[in-house]
Amino acid sequence: MYHPLSPEEKRVIEEKGTERPGTGEYEHEKREGVYLCRKCDLPLFLSLDKFDSGCGWPSFDDELEGAVERKIDADGRRVEILCARCHGHLGHVFKGEWLTSKNTRHCVNSISMRFHSATTKEGFKKALFAAGCFWGVEYWFKQADGVIRVISGYTGGNTVDPDYKNVCRGDTGHAEAVLVEYDPGKTDFKSLVKLFFEIHDPAQKNRQGPDIGSQYRSAIFYFTKEEERIANSLIQELKNNGIQVITEVKPASIFYEAEGYHQDYYQKKGGVPYCHILQPRNWD
Repeated sequence: MYHPLSPEEKRVIEEKGTERPGTGEYEHEKREGVYLCRKCDLPLFLSLDKFDSGCGWPSFDDELEGAVERKIDADGRRVEILCARCHGHLGHVFKGEWLTSKNTRHCVNSISMRFHSATTKEGFKKALFAAGCFWGVEYWFKQADGVIRVISGYTGGNTVDPDYKNVCRGDTGHAEAVLVEYDPGKTDFKSLVKLFFEIHDPAQKNRQGPDIGSQYRSAIFYFTKEEERIANSLIQELKNNGIQVITEVKPASIFYEAEGYHQDYYQKKGGVPYCHILQPRNWD
């Protein structure tokens, strides 16, 4: 299941067209975040790897692992790049120009992508976590200093527009997750990751307490390379202390907000989570 496409999106993505240079919405985008396939949501590029090539289209000198396919273009000269999941046309890749130290330029149509910003319109930062049932995860993050808002939802799957019923059946590949918006002047990503590891058992695979299924997996979805580094560093710290960790660390994909009755669940119901208990750890 993919996103429906407008006629212009279809012309570029499915019919291998090209948008006019200098017209794409992401050519001059400077914010931190992740660029995703517009058709299927697959994460493709990080903003860290974007650079101004002056060519009229967004340019990246690297791609996320396994995200991009290459094949010889119909003209027999250029190398076409496509989304590895839905095979939608992205653009072309060029080498030998030495515009960056990686000597690679992925020249991508803006219309082939969506941008998932690492910040909110108000300037707050975002973090994205999965740690079992989102009711309990939301509850604990809402208690944290510096957290502005927590939203329960779904992310990391292979279909678009999931709903609770399909996620629970395991049909979509999504995890129950929370999007945390926080004030970087009052807390930071590292503190949130530490809390993440203190409110669930990262050694449990595809479950948390009585909740079983891949939608309850443990995962950190990063927007930047620095977030990836922090997450992996804390995982290694836990492992050095004898704690088994199977938590996935993956690029952030589109976050789909869950149905209204899932939001603020324990605030509405009263009580505290039954499968997410705060257990402080000894951090270095």
